[in-house]
Amino acid sequence: MTSMQTRFSEDELLSDLEIAEPLIAGGVRCHGGFDADGAYVSPRTRFRWPAIRAWEEQRVEQFGTPILDVPLGTWPEHFPNVAQSKLLLRHGVTAPTVGELTRIGTVEGFGGMLRTVAVPDFSRCFAEEVDGTAIAHIDGGLFEAHARDEAGFGGLAGHDRMWFVARDIAFEDPDAEDQTARMLLRMGIGTPSGGPVPPPPPRALPDDIDPTLEMAVGRMIGLLLIEISAFHGFRWAEEVLGDGDLVAGDGRAAALVSCIRSDETPHVAWLRTALSEMRDRTWVGTGGRTHAGEAMVGALWERALRSSVVLRRSEQLQLVMSEIDQSLAGRPDRDDLVEEMLSLGSVVRLDDGTLADGPRPPAGI
Repeated sequence: MTSMQTRFSEDELLSDLEIAEPLIAGGVRCHGGFDADGAYVSPRTRFRWPAIRAWEEQRVEQFGTPILDVPLGTWPEHFPNVAQSKLLLRHGVTAPTVGELTRIGTVEGFGGMLRTVAVPDFSRCFAEEVDGTAIAHIDGGLFEAHARDEAGFGGLAGHDRMWFVARDIAFEDPDAEDQTARMLLRMGIGTPSGGPVPPPPPRALPDDIDPTLEMAVGRMIGLLLIEISAFHGFRWAEEVLGDGDLVAGDGRAAALVSCIRSDETPHVAWLRTALSEMRDRTWVGTGGRTHAGEAMVGALWERALRSSVVLRRSEQLQLVMSEIDQSLAGRPDRDDLVEEMLSLGSVVRLDDGTLADGPRPPAGI
């Protein structure tokens, strides 16, 4: 068994490494900072990274299985991609990029809701011991650290505000006020006053599995898929916001996004380890019946993957294209610009006017 420490207090998982200089961007004090050599230091990683490594080493020793993984290539490219966004910016069309940065920051703010996710008594959910695992620390610091990273804490800006700061640096404080409520409705997250609240998804696991466990694990899987797919967004934002010929800020906005990307890495790591621990264990139903963890996690995994890659992708393409069309309304070169933009990526317009992912463009385009 690993000789590394595997049990941590919540205070330890929330503690910071020492920094020599705070991260201040656009006049906003953000979490994290820089060490004496000028390297960025993510918040709440003094014990969180050592803990994740210890839990994963222990899991491999106990079960010898590969960690859960979804290659980044599973997700199609960001739309609009870098070349398409730069084309629009060269033609003075900034609203789609400003809107995308606003959308990302808005979604990040929902990370604070992690601390409200109900969790079961995990020790009763699995036949094998969970003490000293990532599972045992989900409600003992991991959810809280993740939530603070995304939504900020103690007056320090988290990822939600950091994305807004990057937007404001690159586009010199665009008129983006009051966009959040509109953005939520257009994303299908918010509902109009008095509107129906969408029902929870139907159960995917046997009835004797604690519904709280199913919901918590489903939430974790969905979160992991969002975190992994977000790395397409990081690449897009860093390249677009790093182009000093098209945006303001001399690369400071792109540098801020790189800090956010660094912070997200432990998010992916702890979720993969905890879910792998659950997959490797035997699940125990309320009546004592047992179920293979691989089947339980697999069922939730396939449902979430299908929703993320297929269903939400289609909705996202239509939403973003509608914003681009709105930004180009009234321009005499609208049709030519849209045609040129679509030629630079893999998204195609179907006969019915909707968008879908098509073949990848040839190399060099």
